[in-house]
Amino acid sequence: MEKLHISDLFKTLFVLAAAYKISDILLGYTGVENNSALIYALAVLIISRVTDGYLWGIAASIFSAFCINYYFMYPYAKFNMTMPGYTVAGISMLIVSIVTCTMTSLIKRQAQDAIRREQHTRELYQMNRQLNDERTKVQIEAEKEKMRSNLLRAISHDLRTPLTTIIGSTTLILEDGRNMEEAEVRKLLTDIRDDSEWLIGMVENLLSITKFQPGETTLKTQNEVVEDVISDAVVKTKKRFPNTKIHVELPQDILMAPMDSTLIKQVIINLLENAIRHSGDTEHIQIASYAKDSFAVIEVSDHGRGLNATENDGEEPSSDSSKGLGIGLPVCESIVKAHKGFFEKENRPGGGAVFRFGLPMEEVTQDE
Repeated sequence: MEKLHISDLFKTLFVLAAAYKISDILLGYTGVENNSALIYALAVLIISRVTDGYLWGIAASIFSAFCINYYFMYPYAKFNMTMPGYTVAGISMLIVSIVTCTMTSLIKRQAQDAIRREQHTRELYQMNRQLNDERTKVQIEAEKEKMRSNLLRAISHDLRTPLTTIIGSTTLILEDGRNMEEAEVRKLLTDIRDDSEWLIGMVENLLSITKFQPGETTLKTQNEVVEDVISDAVVKTKKRFPNTKIHVELPQDILMAPMDSTLIKQVIINLLENAIRHSGDTEHIQIASYAKDSFAVIEVSDHGRGLNATENDGEEPSSDSSKGLGIGLPVCESIVKAHKGFFEKENRPGGGAVFRFGLPMEEVTQDE
């Protein structure tokens, strides 16, 4: 603070000295006394601008009024308030200088306040941005935890029941196989094979989901032909369900979209298996693809029981079946959304359910 006052003092003395020198030179060349009043008024304005507060400008105004009267008004080097107009001119000069100083200081202070408000607003914006970033991180963590819960809920019962069935069937064959008819043994072995195949599919689901973490902004994607991905998923599904008829509808134009083909293929397989296991319909499972706006849309539908209110609200359907939803619909939805796509499910007007998701397409140019 002391250094600031000393700096303002030197600025004031320098400007007043310059005003005196300029006024003295002009008086010597022109002989006009009024020039000094204008020079000192300008000096007061400059002092008010370059110093802090009102003090220096007001002090310079008072000093200027007496300096003009003493040095630049007749009789020179002497104070004289008796000459006609001198008193009025001096007082007017003092008032104008003080008003000018006050207004300049006020404008300067308002400008400083505006700068401080701008800085405060910028700080508030930065704080708000940081809070939003933290809120986003919390939401991402909550989404991760929700997905983990959905995953555990979807597979906990599904893993335990087929393993129990396999152990029970093998134990029965080992302990009493000789006394059982061949058809009974064959039935138990068929059940063991079916449960083992389903467990293999579950493991593949889990291996696929370990590649994906919700909240990550990047996936290892490349442009894939949607028809090829659907074809691979259908072939794999029919190997597990050879008696199921899957009707495929594909557009005439080739659809391409950037994707992690392993994850998207697993989503399609899970939607097909979900339709087969929970619809009660193995004759009218349909999968179609088409372009809508800027999305490549894949749609799986059936003619089964449809979705109840709980399932339509996004919750996992409860099931006592040994073969549930695998990685679960919420995880499928998370994978699709990680590709910047959309995921929808609804009941068909004629009965059954429709699961639909879309992946954003990129324009692909081919040199032929």
